[in-house]
Amino acid sequence: MATCSLYAKTSGYGGIYVMLMVNRLQILYFILSMPAYLVHPYMIWGIIAIGVLSQCNLMILSRWFASKYAAKGFQGFVQLFGERGVRFLAFAALFPVFVKVTVLTLGYVEIVQMFIFPSMDKIWLLLSVFVTCFYVAQQGIEKTIRFVVIAFLCTIWMIVLFFPFILPPLATYSNLLPLVPTEWSLQSWKGLLIVWAALSGPEYLICLAPWFNSNHNLIKYLTLGNALSILEYLLLFAASLSFFGSDYLRISNFPVVQIIRYLQSPVFERIDIILICIHLFHFVFAAALLLLYFYGAVRIIVGKWHEQTTRRGFVLASMAVLACMMIINQWFWTTGEEQYKWLALQVWLGASTYLLVPGLLLLAMKIKERLQA
Repeated sequence: MATCSLYAKTSGYGGIYVMLMVNRLQILYFILSMPAYLVHPYMIWGIIAIGVLSQCNLMILSRWFASKYAAKGFQGFVQLFGERGVRFLAFAALFPVFVKVTVLTLGYVEIVQMFIFPSMDKIWLLLSVFVTCFYVAQQGIEKTIRFVVIAFLCTIWMIVLFFPFILPPLATYSNLLPLVPTEWSLQSWKGLLIVWAALSGPEYLICLAPWFNSNHNLIKYLTLGNALSILEYLLLFAASLSFFGSDYLRISNFPVVQIIRYLQSPVFERIDIILICIHLFHFVFAAALLLLYFYGAVRIIVGKWHEQTTRRGFVLASMAVLACMMIINQWFWTTGEEQYKWLALQVWLGASTYLLVPGLLLLAMKIKERLQA
């Protein structure tokens, strides 16, 4: 049985990698669809408010990275929760990880089929995207971490494309009013929940603490990554709202992609196709990382965390994920209502993990300190 070192550590990574990973994990599927769920101009303040709460959450999370347990990796978790506790937490984490990678992958495939290959079978698109994610993941955790640099550089420049939509003559500033809500509905609360779920993702970095240089002040880089994410969401929401208006946003699918179709270029006829294709780097990074997490969780559950990783084991775990994705795509992702249910499930799971994980780690460390005192 061929062995491979998927989780080997040969070098540490500085805070810049933490910043890039926080930013890219917070800018995923929701970046393309969020304006359709926020709609109202005053939700600009909602993005800012939730961004501040996200920063408070990251400050709690930074306590974990600064602790003596984080650098120990798996053994640090064992010291806090015990072996049985860690296996239970790994089992509980399987479902959120699977749902996140499924919604991320199927959502991207849906966008590719809608805007680029409307007549192509989604199964082939799914296989193509998944094989790309698998290839990056099987290179190991270190190369996957490095891949975030490529994902960031390939996608961050695209926010420049949206500046024309917040400036005259394309922008209609009256669409940005009112900035103060005259009423507050259940839909507004759902919008805030979606923003919080969209900013989730940094909680997955707790497993990568051994690969980060512990002598770096990570809270600074966590803050920079979170701030950049908030600015991107604000820019894209303001651009979509000022150009389309609230009424059109209510009925628009993926308004961020739709708005790019209005740009004209003497070189490229369909700039939106370029945007979608380049976003593949972004989605591949996140999905590859989640595949490695899924395989790692399975190894912990079956009690093989102390053994060398095998290529066969990773392939089997990945094929299980792919098989489930294909089943969901075939029978449970066929209508808009079914897709909305999966998206809602991801919203609730993402919001819950982002809220609970930092607090749980901080509570466990406090209890451990009291017991040792």
